[in-house]
Amino acid sequence: MNDPEPAAHGLSGEHLRVRYHAQQPPVVDDESILVPIGKITALIGPNGSGKSTLLKILARQLVPEQGRVILDGKDIATMPGRELARKLGILFQENVAPGDISVEDLAFHGRYPHRKLFEVLTLEDDAAVNHALKLAGVEPLRHRPISQLSGGQRQLAWVAMVLAQAPAYLFLDEPTTFLDLAHQLEVMAVIRKLNLDLGKTIILVVHDLNLAARYADHLCAMRDGRIVATGSPVEVLTASIMRHVFNIEALILHDEFGQVLACNPIRVIDSGPGIVSSQVPQI
Repeated sequence: MNDPEPAAHGLSGEHLRVRYHAQQPPVVDDESILVPIGKITALIGPNGSGKSTLLKILARQLVPEQGRVILDGKDIATMPGRELARKLGILFQENVAPGDISVEDLAFHGRYPHRKLFEVLTLEDDAAVNHALKLAGVEPLRHRPISQLSGGQRQLAWVAMVLAQAPAYLFLDEPTTFLDLAHQLEVMAVIRKLNLDLGKTIILVVHDLNLAARYADHLCAMRDGRIVATGSPVEVLTASIMRHVFNIEALILHDEFGQVLACNPIRVIDSGPGIVSSQVPQI
């Protein structure tokens, strides 16, 4: 049976397979995914499950040995780089900027897809950067060097750079890693605002299941390079899926409307000889 014609709008991956070395098994193995338009999709799963790899395939940071990624009706492998950069805003963990660059100058780097070689900045570029700084909540820091920012402020400065591209889709790889609780909530609140107010389609990798439950509309749970469950937080954050994906017993708490409030790990499941079950402290 032939695959259906790609949709004119949206993002999907079809029968994706990728490995980092020819002699090793695939990191993502013959998987397909449909990213809901105008929603926040969170990729969850244990370390080594293929979350970040799948995100990189969808963002054309990795070329799959099999399958294709379709963005707004086009195979991204055939799209010119500037066209793709005007549609996708990508923020991975490996972000390095000169310590003396200011927040504002970093944001201006996000305008490169909209400018020709040697073209000077325009009023449109200025307006886009000002808007991005406001959206990310770092306008008061615009003249501060990146090196003088806290971890949370630095992450929001990078978000501002991505927003200056004015993309329809945002890819974020563990945007709250190494941040304290207050900055985690601050970053996730900005991400939710971008989704609700601007209709951005956002796909992110997140380790904290409670952040996924609170902020994501759609979850994709992975284990050993396979997608094992997709759906709303209520559909995916269940005790049985937690056992299958994370090898843990978990207590799932719901609010009065049936939405997931918290995923509370209780213990690691005994996986065989040499593996000792352990109680996880309650928070």
